[in-house]
Amino acid sequence: MDQWAVGTFGGPADGGKSGHRWSNGAVRASQVWVPVLGWCASTLASIAVGMVALQPVLRAAAPPPAPDLAARAPQIAGQPAPSLPSALPSATPSGSRSAGPSATGSPRAASPPAAGGAEKTPTVVDGWTVTTSADGTKTYMRSFRVAGGQAVIRMTPGKVTLVSATPNPGYSVDTVQNEPGNLAVQFTEANHYFIIHALWHNNAPFSEVSEVGN
Repeated sequence: MDQWAVGTFGGPADGGKSGHRWSNGAVRASQVWVPVLGWCASTLASIAVGMVALQPVLRAAAPPPAPDLAARAPQIAGQPAPSLPSALPSATPSGSRSAGPSATGSPRAASPPAAGGAEKTPTVVDGWTVTTSADGTKTYMRSFRVAGGQAVIRMTPGKVTLVSATPNPGYSVDTVQNEPGNLAVQFTEANHYFIIHALWHNNAPFSEVSEVGN
């Protein structure tokens, strides 16, 4: 009985050969798994490094946030800035234009070109008087009249300029301009305010008049 058991597990019955074969098989199996585990570890490390390297590229490809026009409105004397509408008014030329020749069909003679350096005839667009210089630069001028006074504002592309601001009796006037294309004029009487906000936006002048208090 003891000899049979020893022979089964590689004892004296088979001269220890079966036990030797089992140990050799375990060594060969470990030799196979070691390179496989090393390859898996290196592959996972390469994937992690690639994901880290791609993060700056993905952040750079994200579109920038849209600008908030309401946040650009300047504040005067601690008063809240007037909110700007989400849709700005579109510029519409004054007067109607003929789509074709006159009813008589007779062609009109072309006007002679303006003399060098002369400005073109002023036009009015959305309340702004527009003059165009010989080099094509447009200047926008507008007078704003409120109960607190009167202000005249001039605009050129990217720049807003206060020409004059005259308060009515009992009112004072203050101005704030935190950037060349953004201006606010405020007429104040006790707790009563009139704010004229002028802004150059989308290659066109934009203005808004607000009343705060009473």
